[in-house]
Amino acid sequence: MASVVVVGSINLDIVASATRLPTPGAKVTDALLTRHPGGGGANQALAARRLGADVALIGRVGRDAEASAALALLRESGVDLSAVAAVPDAATGIALIAVAASGENQIVVAPGANLRLVFENPKIPAVDVFIGEHQAPGDAVAQAVKNFEGFTCVALATASEADEVVLRDADLIVVNESEAAWYGDSLALRDGLVAKTFGASGAALYRGSEQLARASSPAVTAVDTTGAGDAFTAALTLALVEGQPHAEALNFACAAGAIATQRSGAQPSLPARDEVERVLKEND
Repeated sequence: MASVVVVGSINLDIVASATRLPTPGAKVTDALLTRHPGGGGANQALAARRLGADVALIGRVGRDAEASAALALLRESGVDLSAVAAVPDAATGIALIAVAASGENQIVVAPGANLRLVFENPKIPAVDVFIGEHQAPGDAVAQAVKNFEGFTCVALATASEADEVVLRDADLIVVNESEAAWYGDSLALRDGLVAKTFGASGAALYRGSEQLARASSPAVTAVDTTGAGDAFTAALTLALVEGQPHAEALNFACAAGAIATQRSGAQPSLPARDEVERVLKEND
């Protein structure tokens, strides 16, 4: 069992599921409203836990009712939350998510207490893996990448300026197509691995300009794509740390991401390891 520390955001997702997404200035009035735990860091922590890892999460929530809801599935699944602190004068992060019947989504995040994450002790516990995500304050993630001696992965979701330490030193960076275009040559010049995801078309793994592997996603009917990237990130990281070859690790991650699109809600959709292995066997 791999041991993992995740530094990242913790949110409560308020999800409106409708037949279609509104165009700018328009409204859609047939939505069904639900609430689910979410946040990139929290999603990745739970994904890694469901895939069999021993996981601890470092993050911030408010001292409010939303915090309990945001942490419920993490606590239930046995993720170590001892480094999740409640900030008295900030609200728990909230994500407002609109999801169409096709699975396409629009997301607006009010980060709240997530912005108060300060990595006071840059010495990560003695674990195998560090995962950080870009919705957490960049200096917190950079501090961890700089000081951690094990395998480091950073998901650069939501393209914005990334710390040079992260771009240079992270063992694995995960981006989607638009994020990859935004970061451009800074990814191609890295010595470490870069995984690029292409939605339903799968993903590719690179080192510099060399493509090491490419994988297709299993064909599924998407319901909600919200947690798919986080499932992919956790699965690829664990597979690589376990020593799976590049192509097998990428297939494993694509299967995890595809499964996550078949259920509503970011965290409720995250698959267990036996689900991923079953899908891989069915698509072999």
